[in-house]
Amino acid sequence: MGHWFEPRDIPNRLTKTGDCTSLRRLFAKTKIITIPAMPDIADPRLDRVLAQLRLYEHPLLAFHANAKGEGVEVSIQLMHCTVPVHTYVYEMHPRDLDHPQFEWQFQRQLYDALHDYLVEMFIRTPQDRKDRRERGL
Repeated sequence: MGHWFEPRDIPNRLTKTGDCTSLRRLFAKTKIITIPAMPDIADPRLDRVLAQLRLYEHPLLAFHANAKGEGVEVSIQLMHCTVPVHTYVYEMHPRDLDHPQFEWQFQRQLYDALHDYLVEMFIRTPQDRKDRRERGL
């Protein structure tokens, strides 16, 4: 039967054993107890954004959100696309997340982000003078 100890004890045991052979022997006779990570502490701002995102459904786009510091990072990704297109990411700041008119703030920012995302997908615009000259346009 192997020895039981917590994963935090491994560095102490490694400094005592030293070489790889000792390390292999240590792990061969050791059963490491892994404790599952605690679920993330509830983030009311993130929950608020996720609740809003559930209200939006689009046939071409997928929406996601993650906590980022005190704010929330929202990402927009094009689905079912054969051309590689980047994922658009924008951050919502605490002042917007705590605003009394949050739902309207959220929709305005989402629609602005969708506009920016689609514009960023252009592979050529009239401002690309070098490309226009090369193509004779």
